[in-house]
Amino acid sequence: MEILWYIIIAIILAIFFILDGYDFGVGIIHLFFAKKEKDKLVIAKSAGLFWDSNEVWLVAGGGLLFMAFPTFYASVFSGFYLPLILVLWLIVFRAIGLEFRNQINFQMWKDFWDKAFGVSSLLLALFFGIALGNVVRGVNLGGVINGESTYESHYFFLPLWDSSFSPLSDTPGVIDWFTIIIGLIAVIVMGIHGANWIILKTNSSINQQLKKVIFKLNIALIILTIFSLAIWLKIKPQALDNFLDNPYLVIFPIIFFTGLIGSLFIKKFKSERTGFFLSSAVILGGITSSLASLFPVILPSTNKINESLTIYNTSSTEYGLETAFIWVIFGLILVIIYVIFQLRINSGKIDDFEYGH
Repeated sequence: MEILWYIIIAIILAIFFILDGYDFGVGIIHLFFAKKEKDKLVIAKSAGLFWDSNEVWLVAGGGLLFMAFPTFYASVFSGFYLPLILVLWLIVFRAIGLEFRNQINFQMWKDFWDKAFGVSSLLLALFFGIALGNVVRGVNLGGVINGESTYESHYFFLPLWDSSFSPLSDTPGVIDWFTIIIGLIAVIVMGIHGANWIILKTNSSINQQLKKVIFKLNIALIILTIFSLAIWLKIKPQALDNFLDNPYLVIFPIIFFTGLIGSLFIKKFKSERTGFFLSSAVILGGITSSLASLFPVILPSTNKINESLTIYNTSSTEYGLETAFIWVIFGLILVIIYVIFQLRINSGKIDDFEYGH
């Protein structure tokens, strides 16, 4: 049951980052490229019409994580307390930036909420990437100092950064030069994804410009991906062991690199859906490849005193997992119906749809 629940939660989180990921990306594009009022309105609308249904997947993922792997949930939500509070505030500002912008017809008011929407979207993408960097790098479980744990073996607490700013530190912070690189990759991926969504859902005047932006961002993404892989192998020399032991797992990197290489031909795509599907593949492949490289570990320990957290030593009881599985089927059916309904009523180009008035 542990493996089944791991797969379910991984799928839900991947869906969240694909769906809400384009919202983050739309905010990034809005911040840097939307100059005309008409473009600002329609680009914000392409996120505003969908963000609330997309974030249902985040709530679902968090709830199921709490149910299936409570020890991991408790450890992560206490250890990453500071960045999680920042993420919470950023989610709030992104939402109210969308909802408040058009409530008052005053330019300074609009400009403020435009910046709130864009900056919070960019920082959310950055922090979610940093979070992934922390997971693949590992944390100081038990708070080991001078060879002794300062608290229980499955707990930790990270400052935002430590003085060394290094992922190889015995007491790493949330932010170091490695997690920043992963964060930048996330920003670029979400930016590409958001640009593809804008092209798919709007007739914005910057759509042709965005194809050029996607191409340039994709080149930067390829360079950063190769660089980050080299660094990751230096930090975690055993990072690819799962792929060598289980060759079928290579399907996940193939999905990632298919999306990555395919996006280089963005200017030649006849269908606007193609670019969006390819950037979705990059997100799906990136998340699943990271999880596959760690399995069955879900949070590595950077010290040799306390063992890493796995799906086996953090899971709920067998009875709890089996009972919850029955109920999660009904819950997921309701969420899927909700999302399909939302997509159907907002199908096609959304330029003339009403929002925020």
